[in-house]
Formats: sequence, C-alpha cells, structure tokens
Amino acid sequence: MQTSTLQQPKTELPPLIEREILFGNPEKTSPQLSPDGKYLAYIAPDEHNVLQVQLRTVGQADDRQLTADKKRGIRMFYWTYSGEELIYLQDAEGDENWHLYLVNIQSNLVRDLTPFQGVQAHTIAFDRKFPNEILVGMNIRDRSKHDVYRINLKNGAVEFETDNPGNIVRWIADAQFQVRAATATTADGGSELVFRETADKSWESLRRWGPDEEGGALMFSENGTILYIIGNHDANAERLIALDLETKQETDLASDPEYDVGNIVGHPTKREIQAVSFYKDKQEWQILDQSIADDFEAIGKFRPGEFSITSRNLADTTWLVAYMTDDGPVSYYVFDRASKTFTFLFSNKPKLEGLPLSSMEPISYTARDGLTIHGYLTKPVGVATPVPTVLLVHGGPWARDTWGYNPQAQWLANRGYAVLQINFRGSTGYGKAFLNAGNREWAAKMHDDLLDGVNWLVETGISQPDKIAIMGGSYGGYAALVGLTFSPDVFACAVDIVGPSNLITLLQSIPPYWEPIKASMYHRVGNLETEPEFLKSISPLFFVDRIQKPLLIAQGANDPRVKEAESEQIVNAMKQAGKPVEYVLYTDEGHGFARPENRLHFYAIAEEFLAKYLGGRFEPAGNIANHSGVVNPQTTN
Repeated sequence: MQTSTLQQPKTELPPLIEREILFGNPEKTSPQLSPDGKYLAYIAPDEHNVLQVQLRTVGQADDRQLTADKKRGIRMFYWTYSGEELIYLQDAEGDENWHLYLVNIQSNLVRDLTPFQGVQAHTIAFDRKFPNEILVGMNIRDRSKHDVYRINLKNGAVEFETDNPGNIVRWIADAQFQVRAATATTADGGSELVFRETADKSWESLRRWGPDEEGGALMFSENGTILYIIGNHDANAERLIALDLETKQETDLASDPEYDVGNIVGHPTKREIQAVSFYKDKQEWQILDQSIADDFEAIGKFRPGEFSITSRNLADTTWLVAYMTDDGPVSYYVFDRASKTFTFLFSNKPKLEGLPLSSMEPISYTARDGLTIHGYLTKPVGVATPVPTVLLVHGGPWARDTWGYNPQAQWLANRGYAVLQINFRGSTGYGKAFLNAGNREWAAKMHDDLLDGVNWLVETGISQPDKIAIMGGSYGGYAALVGLTFSPDVFACAVDIVGPSNLITLLQSIPPYWEPIKASMYHRVGNLETEPEFLKSISPLFFVDRIQKPLLIAQGANDPRVKEAESEQIVNAMKQAGKPVEYVLYTDEGHGFARPENRLHFYAIAEEFLAKYLGGRFEPAGNIANHSGVVNPQTTN
C-alpha cells in the first residue's frame, strides 16, 4: 500500500493495517443462545454492510438474516423467554431515544413495542415465568423520568405499572415480576435504596449513601427474602452484599479493599450470584458458587487472555464463552459443561489474526501529590523508543480503561506512535477514595495526572517530548481541549471527539432524563446554579487565546449529551482568534460514530492530521462512500 510523502524515512514498522480492518464492522459478534438452546442468534453485516441480527439452528448451517435495519445497524439485542422472539434496540441517528423492537424468528415480523415519538425506552426486567411480558422504563409522561410499564409481547398492549416520583434511576423486579426495590438519587448528590413489601404498599428507605459513596440494588433472591446490593459504605471499595429483608442484616459476599466489584455472573434460573470479577490491571474472578468452580478453571486454562460468559441456556448445560486478548480478535466458543469441551464458534474480526499487532502493557506511576495512577501502554512494533506518542484519554470521566484489544490503540501503534491510556483520578473501579479525588478537579488535578503521565513517558525514554498529542472522546475530548488551553506548551496537537468546551452550556443542555443525576454531577464537577464562575474557570472555551497548537474536532449533529453547540462555539472562537482548527460534523450521528462509513472517514482525517504534526504514517483517505461527514461546515455565531 502506497503512503504519502509526509511519512518519515523508512523504519522497521510493519506494513500499514487498513483502517477497514481496524474500524470496519465485525464479521460476526455478540452470539446469544435461545433459552432452550435450540437457536443461536448473533450480529453480522448484511449485503449493504449494515449490522443485522442473524439466526442459525444449533448444529446446522442454516444461517439467515432476521432483521432489516436500513442504516445505523443493530448493536444490542436479547432473547425473550418464549424462545420464538428477540428484542433489539435502535435509536434515530444517534439521538439515544431508544425503541424496543420485537422480531419473530419464524416469520421475521418486526414490531415496535415502544412507538412513542421522542421517548427513550429501556428494559427493566424479563422473566422466564412470564415469557410473554416485559417491564420497560419510559419517559412518556415526563421526559425527565422513566416510569415503569408492562408490555404484552403477544398483543403489544402497554400498561402503566409504577410511577417514578422523579428520582428513581434503577428499578428491580422480584421473582413474581413485581417492582419492589429501586435505587433513587438524593438532593445532596447521594443515593438511596428503597423497598416495598408488595406492589400496593408504600416505599420505605433501607439505606442511604452520601454524595461521596456509591451503592444500589441488583436483584432479589428467588424467595424474595434477600436483596442483593452493591455498596461502598463502611469500606473503600464497592462490595457485593446480601441484605436480609426481614432482619435488615447485611452480609458481605465478595469484596476487595482497593478495587470495586465488576462483572457479576448469576445462575440462569435460580436468582443466585455465582461469581464476581474485580478489575485490577486485568480481570480477576472470585467464585461464590463452587458448582461452577471446575467450569471456570477449565475456561481459564483453555486459552490465554480474559474471558467472559456471554450466554447460557436455561438447562445450564451449554455456555458461550468470549476470550479477549490485547493483540487479536474476540474469539467465541461453545462450552459443554458436562464434558468440559470447547467448540470454536467464530471470531469477531478474523482478519486481525496474524497481523503484527502490539501488546498492551499495564503500567503505573506516582502522581505529583503521591497518588498511584494506573494505565496501559501500547508501543509500536519494530521500532525503538523514543517515538511520537498519543495520550488517549477515556470518556466518562466516571469510567476506566481496561486491558485488551483496542482498535484506536492498535491503529495508532501501527502508524508509529506509542499510546498511553491513563486511569486518572475520578476514574471508576479503584474504590471511592480514588473516585472522590477527582471531585471538582476537572482541568486541575485530573489534568495534572495526565501531565504526570507525559512526564513519565519522557523520563522513561518512551516518547519524544516535542511529539506528544492528546486525543479522546467525550470527557477525553474535553481533556484534549484542556491540554491545549491549560498546558499549551506540552502537546504538539490535539484531537477532540464530541467533547464539551464550556461546562456551563454543557450542564444547561443535559438531556431531561439526566435530571435525577444532576445533583451528583454538581457535586463532582461544579454547581451550575451557585458557582458559574468556577465552571467558567475550568472551561476551555474561555481560554482560546492560550492555544498555540493545532486542533481537530469531530462532532455528531444529534448528540443528546454533548450538543453540537459545544464544538461549534470553540471552533468559532478559534477561527475568530486566528487559531489552527479543523472541524468535521457527522449529520447522522450522536455521541460517537456508529456507522462504519463515518468511523472510516473520521479516522482517515485524524491519522493524516496526526501525521502532519507528529510525523507518523498514514493510509491515504481514498474514496469513502456513504459517510455523512461535513468538513469545516459553516457554523453559526
């Protein structure tokens, strides 16, 4: 493949990996067994390269397409307990007003279960003993809150079930399919566990968590006497707890002093929690039910990397297992519990097999105030350090990076860059002390952690100090803007994907259904109503005059979280100040780019931008059909 004359003199880097392989659609992914184990459904592109739900009879090669989504592709689906129908989620061009669609696997007939304009639907519960019903949260009556509705899957009837007083963010149904517990937010930014004996009784408070604590309800036991919850009260990290609803006694089931409970594996029919994970540098499992200990041991030994149990039949004889590694595709296997044997199903991107991909190395360093910061380093194959580097900042910010295959990291490493991903303070998973260390530290200590990571890169000889870029999406996009405004001498350039530029307008324009979590955001970021000047002081928009280095911004026009105006206002300010900015707007996307055509278009622009200012390689853009990107659109003042 020919590359531009902008590339550096010949190095030992391996051949360019095509963007299509890295950012195109998977060939097959997300397999799910039907409850009776007769069928396997999965997601794969159709003849127009749009992701659809596909179906095969287990043991046969009769694969066929079930759905006919026209444009965005289907990314989330699950079986109903009838075994004859699937439900998938879809929104309109990234607006996140999800609808639930029911598709019959015999007739391929698709029905919109939630055909309400401007309404967001999400699944609350479905139960094997009530195979023709589903409990759904919808903000029909008030866009700021999701009430509970019961939908009949046979005739589509929608019945109002439970009123949301306005602060419920999670509903929990019992084994009788009645909503009897919930997690509510409180006015101080904390949360509360509420419970009722029966659906006609009033709610009572079982426990409160303050604004610097985390907690909530998970599920009821089969007999309804135990409520499983997660909480970090009286501890640093979130624990799995069994709450006896009669005695109100709590019993710790799984905990770690430093790391929060991660993934939870429950029995398919017994309402028992069998295993939990704690994500440290990598994922570690704790087994609670010894009946699956041999299974987990066999799965752990079969292949290197991390694994997850993605699906189980109701008889619990067959599991689907996904294996993740840092330098290859996700591989799916059918695991027979009786014989402890594995049958390869498929990998999501077989074209990654055998490519010269980089390994991802867990790292840590000490921040300037003594806090230990963890992260992941991906270095290019075949070249010696120091090399140009991209600091790739995760979104959230209440999230974290994890080990494993990351298409952005592999793309950048293949182009010749080292990639550092940092779980700065405020990232989740490391306990509440670490999370709370990020409170009110946007553009302050959270950014210092990134700068300390840059210093670590230079001191260890990994990076060329004058060739380090900062890039990220959402909060990571904000961090990129902060990088250019609050530390204008550090980075050679920045890439902002759907990042906010002004925290005042960000908080003024949050989706209405974020109203219940607004107090928590005010506590952790800053209070819009009482301290706008503080928010202004940590908003990059007001410091455009400091910018010295080039910026690339990408935005989805329909983003409900970070509105288009967040990008427009800083683009306008930079243009007026004569600062170097490039802007691309995707007219049919929201908070991130779901359509592969748009991803390919954006990453083509981004790698040429990075090559210009860092000196790495890039694959020429070529002709990318059907993308919606508008480069440097006319913005409104």
